[in-house]
Amino acid sequence: MSSLLDKARLMMNIHCLGRNLVTASSSLHHVQLPGQKEAHFWYVLPDEIKDTNLLNQYFEILSPSEKENVFRMSGERLKKRAILARALVRTTLARYQTNCQIDPKALRFKKNSYGKPEVDWQYTEDWSLPQLHFNLSHTSSLIACGVTVGSPIGIDVEEKQRRLKNDVLAFARRYFSPDEIEMLTQIADPELRRLELIKLWTLKEAYVKAVGKGFSNSPFNTFTVRLGHRTKTGIHLRPPVMSKAQEITVEPPDESKNVSGNWQFVLLELDGSHYAAICIEQESTNRGKGSIPVNLKLRKTIPFVEDECILGTEKAVVISGLTTLLECE
Repeated sequence: MSSLLDKARLMMNIHCLGRNLVTASSSLHHVQLPGQKEAHFWYVLPDEIKDTNLLNQYFEILSPSEKENVFRMSGERLKKRAILARALVRTTLARYQTNCQIDPKALRFKKNSYGKPEVDWQYTEDWSLPQLHFNLSHTSSLIACGVTVGSPIGIDVEEKQRRLKNDVLAFARRYFSPDEIEMLTQIADPELRRLELIKLWTLKEAYVKAVGKGFSNSPFNTFTVRLGHRTKTGIHLRPPVMSKAQEITVEPPDESKNVSGNWQFVLLELDGSHYAAICIEQESTNRGKGSIPVNLKLRKTIPFVEDECILGTEKAVVISGLTTLLECE
């Protein structure tokens, strides 16, 4: 895998020679591509961004179709969230072009046959660039982007205070598997039951998005997510930090497909107010060798302004999942 990444970086460097790119990424801190079994998680808090000039700068890097989608939205909060979501994706992915500064506005996207967005490297079709995977998730108060190389990724973020219109168990019976419903039934405290349901929902959505076949092809009630023991491991320790939380597993309905061990999860609590789930596919060379921790880098960002490495702070807590939390470069 490392040789593949080295080759990819070399190809990027060669391809950039002679290219005269107009770049809006000069004020972005460039970072190395994620390594083997590594995921990067970037997030932004919309309420922290109030500068109109900065929002206008974000708007200008959007594509014409993205701008049109913003114009069609009603309400300033929805428009702002849409601008920030697309700007976060563009500025995040532009950071990984470390050998040539690609303007975030120049990035193009396409969708797979199931509708999952992907980077469309139309201007580099003759070169073997790395398989850069990304996934986006947002609430009204937090927007996140996950990035890997070579491994599909799915992420989801949910507000801890999210309220359900229906009773928790009635909601679970509609969407969850029998085993998950039974687990929730055994939780007597209504508030703990609600929080456990949100955790499960966050993990299930991340899994479906990582598989990339759409929600209609992966109904939530057709697979079971198991969280293991409920433990919390703070990550405000000296890096690298290996979480002691238990592994999260997924059990598809047809075990003959032998895909349950192909996915690894991390469940986090962010800023004390959100749950975040990350799901990545385990590499084929590592399958059957036991659980290998996911290397994870967490960054809070205000694009073009500042980036903050979350390791070494109390802003994130690992709830479950085997992960090694790495220091940002």
